[in-house]
Amino acid sequence: MLLKGSRYEQSKSFDPSEDGSRFPGLRPRTISSVTGVVEHVVKSGDRLDLLARHYYNDPRLWWRIADANPEFIHADQMLTEEHLGQIILIPRSKE
Repeated sequence: MLLKGSRYEQSKSFDPSEDGSRFPGLRPRTISSVTGVVEHVVKSGDRLDLLARHYYNDPRLWWRIADANPEFIHADQMLTEEHLGQIILIPRSKE
């Protein structure tokens, strides 16, 4: 069961397999491209939750930053020491 308003609300479940069982999961959700972004230069100490608190005043919105940077497979890859000085995209707040 997904909560109303969840970013996974529109995700489809996996189709039943040949034996009739169903995988208890969802297909990947669609991530649209973002408009109205800020370019943030990664610096030492940056964390997605801290950036979300800074840009959106809500650290729980870290996933919006991760979605805007699909070149990173996992969110924890975005702010490592090897990425210092690189630019990541911060989507505009939906206020």
